[in-house]
Amino acid sequence: MMHRAARIEDWLHDKREKFARRRGHKPIVIPYTGYGTPERVRVLCRVLLAKPATAAAVARKRRRNDGRDASIRGWRSFLSVPVNDVTVTIDIGGHAHRVQADRGGVVDTVMDVALEPGWHTAMLHTEASTPVEAPVFVVAPDVRRGIISDVDDTVMVTTLPRPLLAAWNTFVLDEHARVPTPGMAVLLDRLADATPGAPVIYLSTGAWNVAPTLSRFLSRNLYPAGALLLTDWGPTHDRLFRSGREHKRENLRRLAQEFPEMQWILIGDDGQHDEAIYSEFQQDFPQSVAAVAIRRLSPSEAVLAGRRAKDAVEAKPDPLWVYGPDGASLATQLADLGLIVDPGLPGPTE
Repeated sequence: MMHRAARIEDWLHDKREKFARRRGHKPIVIPYTGYGTPERVRVLCRVLLAKPATAAAVARKRRRNDGRDASIRGWRSFLSVPVNDVTVTIDIGGHAHRVQADRGGVVDTVMDVALEPGWHTAMLHTEASTPVEAPVFVVAPDVRRGIISDVDDTVMVTTLPRPLLAAWNTFVLDEHARVPTPGMAVLLDRLADATPGAPVIYLSTGAWNVAPTLSRFLSRNLYPAGALLLTDWGPTHDRLFRSGREHKRENLRRLAQEFPEMQWILIGDDGQHDEAIYSEFQQDFPQSVAAVAIRRLSPSEAVLAGRRAKDAVEAKPDPLWVYGPDGASLATQLADLGLIVDPGLPGPTE
């Protein structure tokens, strides 16, 4: 039996969709970066209703050449109307696949392919939308190391209480206003360079609504390209609110099963639940963990995150775990584990 809140949400979506269509809004596909193996790939996107772009907006988009859709930006992404149960056609590797979006307009599907390792492009469209390109990274069979990173307080600095963080990121900030964590972009880049062809996964409890903004932030601040695994806000079939912790647990387990020979470098922070989630994952899949790098929050950041700042000399729970306030500190310790050849990263003030 579907939760009452989910039924109410579906009713509201249906009313909003009818109203938007009467105003001339059309379906558009928002593509996300996918990943996979030469035999199977995971493709992600979301279908929303948006006002058709004017000729001037299309010209501006072409001049920018950054893939942004001017009709779905910033706070508008939260107010946009998802298209329920629409069919999306995915063309990749010379084959077309038709899949159904879920009740939130999200497509998260796995399909059989025959592709060479490296970057590929999937073409996505509905019957009424313009085709868009979705990058897909295919991991070579001999790659044995990958990177999984949290986002908030790990790759970007947040100085807000956690209850306000999601609303601030959704309604206020764009990628220009977000502050990257010192040294983290270089750290992730060095980790990726240490293993050519290593997949990079950004795993966050953020909503799919902000995926385009987060993607632009990562690109603008020179983080390595990778898949962004987010979640959907609102009720599910059996509960009032989605569990961010369970979202991370499920995707970590899924990655361990999809890449059984892969060892992951897990990157997070000590502000909320990353330590507990990574520790559980290490216990369940010890062969899948190469190292765990945890960014220690400053005392003020820890208070805003809802917990006490930890003692910097606290004993590590495991030799594979490293702690530090920024990317440079974590890089030095990961170099001691043999995961980075050259730990010479700039410090916070360099």
